Amino acid sequence: MRLKVWEPFRSFKPIYGDMERWFDDAPGRDEESTWRPNVDVYETDGSYVLKADLPGINKEDIKIDVNDNTLTFKGEKKFEEKTEKDSYVRVERSYGSFTRSFTLSDNVDAENIKASYKDGVLEITLSKKEEAKPKEINIEVN
Repeated sequence: MRLKVWEPFRSFKPIYGDMERWFDDAPGRDEESTWRPNVDVYETDGSYVLKADLPGINKEDIKIDVNDNTLTFKGEKKFEEKTEKDSYVRVERSYGSFTRSFTLSDNVDAENIKASYKDGVLEITLSKKEEAKPKEINIEVN
């Protein structure tokens, strides 16, 4: 008796195969020219903090700007030319230009944004406006 492998999604292969090709062939999609760094965003009492993984990128290759209530950082991770491209058997690390944009909350003080870069991690601190910070109100007892 021969065992047969059950493949429940085999009938969907034509559909998701076409979708895969559609996304891979999308305009502006170039394996060597774009990638998307991972980002974490968290909130503290006085600010929002954005941390982005940008390993192997020089600080000088990162640009940050705020325009029309949108924070954008962009840059480029250059391919290491130590070895000829034809000599590679496998390339999994991402190279090329990147851009990430985030719409700022109305309670962000766009004039008070700080950025630091250490060990391949970009950290952007977005201070909250004074009126947006939580305030504790004391109750007086008579």
